[in-house]
Amino acid sequence: MKSIKPGRGPSMMGGIVGIGMAAFGVFWTIMALRIGAPWMFAGFGVIFIVIAVSNAVYNFMNATGKKRFSEYDITSDEEESDPLNELFGEQTEESVNAGNREAYAFCPYCGEQLDKGDKYCSGCGKRIQ
Repeated sequence: MKSIKPGRGPSMMGGIVGIGMAAFGVFWTIMALRIGAPWMFAGFGVIFIVIAVSNAVYNFMNATGKKRFSEYDITSDEEESDPLNELFGEQTEESVNAGNREAYAFCPYCGEQLDKGDKYCSGCGKRIQ
């Protein structure tokens, strides 16, 4: 059975990229100051660092927080669970919806939420098996 699972991975990866961006900004600023470039080159590095740090903080908070914006992945029961959910103590989807799986189903093709007994998806119109 296919279901929609919120993923923490994209936000965690964004936080790691933010750290890399901040390191690049520090490198840029140091090099601009060393070669005696005009102040605007060093200023660009500082602005880059501020943007990178705010991006990293947002993404790490998004990856670890309970109330977060999340990109969604359509997954099946055979796939492994999200290891970051387990790391941060979140309940898995299976434990939350174990008793109510029929009423809380999603289309395996487009992710539209289905009502109990639907034979066709209201989002994409494909037949639900």
